[in-house]
Amino acid sequence: MPAHWMAPGLAEARTRNRPATRHPIGATPRATAARALHAVRGQGQSLTRVLETSGIGDPNPADRALTHEMVYGSVRTLPQLEALVARLLKHPVKPGDQILECLILVGLYQLIAMDTPAHAAVAATVEASRLIGKPHQAALVNALLRRFLREREPLLAAVAREPAVQWLFPEWLLARLRQDWPEHWQELVRISNGRAPMSLRVNPLRTDREAYQALLATAGLPAHPIPDCPQGLTLARPCPTSALPGFDRGLVSVQDGGAQRAAELLDAAPGTRVLDACAAPGGKAASILERAANRLELVAIDHSPQRLQSLHDTFSRLGLRAEVILADAAQPEGDWAAPPFERILLDVPCSATGVIRRHPDIKWLRRDADIAALSALQDQILRATWPLLAPGGRLLYTTCSLLAHENEARVSAFLAAHTDARERPIHASWGIARTVGRQLLPAAGANDGFYFALIDKVAS
Repeated sequence: MPAHWMAPGLAEARTRNRPATRHPIGATPRATAARALHAVRGQGQSLTRVLETSGIGDPNPADRALTHEMVYGSVRTLPQLEALVARLLKHPVKPGDQILECLILVGLYQLIAMDTPAHAAVAATVEASRLIGKPHQAALVNALLRRFLREREPLLAAVAREPAVQWLFPEWLLARLRQDWPEHWQELVRISNGRAPMSLRVNPLRTDREAYQALLATAGLPAHPIPDCPQGLTLARPCPTSALPGFDRGLVSVQDGGAQRAAELLDAAPGTRVLDACAAPGGKAASILERAANRLELVAIDHSPQRLQSLHDTFSRLGLRAEVILADAAQPEGDWAAPPFERILLDVPCSATGVIRRHPDIKWLRRDADIAALSALQDQILRATWPLLAPGGRLLYTTCSLLAHENEARVSAFLAAHTDARERPIHASWGIARTVGRQLLPAAGANDGFYFALIDKVAS
């Protein structure tokens, strides 16, 4: 869930208290949510990118919060909503009316999961049909939503018996989770269908955790320390980053507690030459620098010119020094690649199945065939960056995946093919030891899912 999420009841209340506009109150955020859902469901776009870069976000904070709640909730529970629409409609919608179907899905989500009064939700959703260019379908939207209200309990009971609705997960991913985590898969699915907490990493170069926790308390934002994360705090409730004391001055960053473990595992001491080979948006690189008192020769590369700006912004806000380079970790070349690095962080592209609760569109945008393609890329990056590691150096391979094929299978294959590579076992009180490396599973109210493996290069 994005950092600026707001409780739907509060968002709706604030929306109701706004001065009147030319559109009935609440229609605009519902139309915006329908467009965003259509971009994901109908066009295969990333929800995060749609909301951040497409220009459909509402400038009003309350309306923006309401939009995010509706669209994230609709994406999270999509099979249930689609099953309901299939029962409510006599005929499937025409291809040109898919955005109208998305508006109906958004309307159903409100009536099922939000505390908005039903009459207000229906009225605003009906009016939103005009804003999405479907005024002639307003009566249909009204009829369907009111029928759902009349037949709510039997409809919900009927669709609840469908397997897709029971788990709210694609079957291919359920099958992989059952195979990899036979004792944990049901809990993994349950947690992944929930909401993610908002966790912070305090910048030790600017303050300490206890002092910052006190600042949060003064601001009415209670938080508790994250176990085994010296700089980590988890907020009792999410808030906008603008509400975090000293965020703009670099006192703190938003970072999951699981992701914060990367810096500790890499263990880069001051003076070390370090490569972050897939660095954007820069959270892990910043954590590594903070831990070493900003006294590292750190090179941060990324292959996307657009994502490089996020690296510059992160380091600038936190007062950190790093060399930011446009480069491809799968084909590393250039003056930056020499001399060899003593530490390499390899946060490789992956299925992101460990962070589904933050990005629920992953469930519907990923396909089973993607895993083989991603694994091939992971192998390529691992092989390509290995020569950049100095003898006696250490490489941390990490993903935000729960799938063994992207995790221990990749590292095991690499170790088998490289006689100068040795696993460094991770002995920790957190996570689950695998055949190689350690897996951190997503936990309710706590960390997301991450895999970590340490590889040492044997000195000749």
